[in-house]
Amino acid sequence: MSQNLPKLTPEMLIPRMGEYIVQKGFITDAQLQQALAYQQEKVARGEHCLIGQALMDLKMLSRDVLDEVVTEQIIQLRTALQSANRNLEQRVTERTSELNAALQRLSELNQMKANFVANISHELRTPLTHIKGYLELLVTESLGGISDEQRHALEVAQRSAGKLEGIIEDLIMFSLASRGETSLKLDKVDIRQVVSQAVKYASAKAEERGVQVTVSAPEKLPPVQADPEKIGWVINQLLDNGIKFTPSGGNVMVSLKEEGLNLILISVADTGIGIPPNRMKEIFEPFHQLDGSSTRHYGGTGLGLSLVRQIIEAHGSLLDVHSTEGKGSNFKFPLLAVRE
Repeated sequence: MSQNLPKLTPEMLIPRMGEYIVQKGFITDAQLQQALAYQQEKVARGEHCLIGQALMDLKMLSRDVLDEVVTEQIIQLRTALQSANRNLEQRVTERTSELNAALQRLSELNQMKANFVANISHELRTPLTHIKGYLELLVTESLGGISDEQRHALEVAQRSAGKLEGIIEDLIMFSLASRGETSLKLDKVDIRQVVSQAVKYASAKAEERGVQVTVSAPEKLPPVQADPEKIGWVINQLLDNGIKFTPSGGNVMVSLKEEGLNLILISVADTGIGIPPNRMKEIFEPFHQLDGSSTRHYGGTGLGLSLVRQIIEAHGSLLDVHSTEGKGSNFKFPLLAVRE
């Protein structure tokens, strides 16, 4: 098949050759039209013929003149290409500079946001401590007797203050992580005990929502290398999410199992609403809720899973998520086992 292809010539690289030759004054427009008609006749007979060849066949143009025209055109094309490349390089340089400036500005804005969140959160701590303290004095009747209705109202206020304290602590942790200041105090941790405490802490919310929380773990497990406070927070957060997004009658299971000789796999699975596949990445965006409407059913700051992942990755591990919309989600991650 390649034998039927015409031989590549310089003239093939030159667009609108005939018009250029007319502009240069080597032939007239009438001669060009005659050459084009001759070219079409040859092509109709199955013969390959370029306009330059047609002009030479008709004795309207010499080979030397054709070569000169082709050379001029190629030089012009090369010059135009070089100019286009220089313009392109300039635009790329400008866009790169603009992008770097935008990234620098974004980094500065993120730093400002983290500093703002940290400052505000710390400022909120002091008045909240006073509020909690006086609520405790009132509930315990240290400042005088109260009625049952007043006690109930104060207990509701205490629970709300507790939720607010949790939000403030999350904001402070987020600001530290955003500034790269997440520090770990690694120790040998009894992960069964950490899970037990987390389940105990979550039991009241689970009971209130009609969700059952269960634990599956072998009787004996080696300790893991972790920061007990932060891993406890991670499990608490995963449990809280599981309970929050599981309808009444569903269940949340925390399971622990050994993976090979060196790892303990922690898993928190629920039978909740699940996560749409196309929105899986969004769950790790700070301050983002999948249901962003003003009437959303589930509260929260949207920081939880973002912090969960950062803390787990700070431990040298990875958070793995599997979810089926309408059936539930499973969050799991391994921790290094400490063998004696």
